[in-house]
Amino acid sequence: MKRRLALCAGWAGLLLAAGCASPAGPPGAAAGEAWSGRLSLRVDSEPVQTFSALFELRGAPQAGELILTSPIGNTLAQLHWAPGEALLRNGSQTRRFESVDALIEAATGAVIPVGALFGWLAGREERVPGWRPDLSQVGAGRLQATRDSPQPRADLRIVFERA
Repeated sequence: MKRRLALCAGWAGLLLAAGCASPAGPPGAAAGEAWSGRLSLRVDSEPVQTFSALFELRGAPQAGELILTSPIGNTLAQLHWAPGEALLRNGSQTRRFESVDALIEAATGAVIPVGALFGWLAGREERVPGWRPDLSQVGAGRLQATRDSPQPRADLRIVFERA
């Protein structure tokens, strides 16, 4: 249960709370891109980990914010990052990480390339070792990316719109 909550908290930020107010983002986040929608993540670990949430992603790879919410609008987690800092807020608890990559890995159990994610959502082919993004449906607001290495395999699916 604790692992599932961590997985939910990690990616709920990508599928931010549609219609829910959130605190101001990190410096520079307002100047970047913004998307919202739904995401699901499946990690083929033992046992298999699955997660789905609503998300709102704002900012840029260098400084941004990801808010994850449940389908009924409860905030699962808020992820904020800026140079030299990455924060995971889950209720009244705040955890600090050295990088956004470490933050995402701790929250989801999978290293998800946040820098490339911004490019993929914008329809740009960003190459990341081990990942295969399918950008063929980005124009229709759908993205799928599969991580084959390192193991375990991970499948990320996002339905989104530009906010």
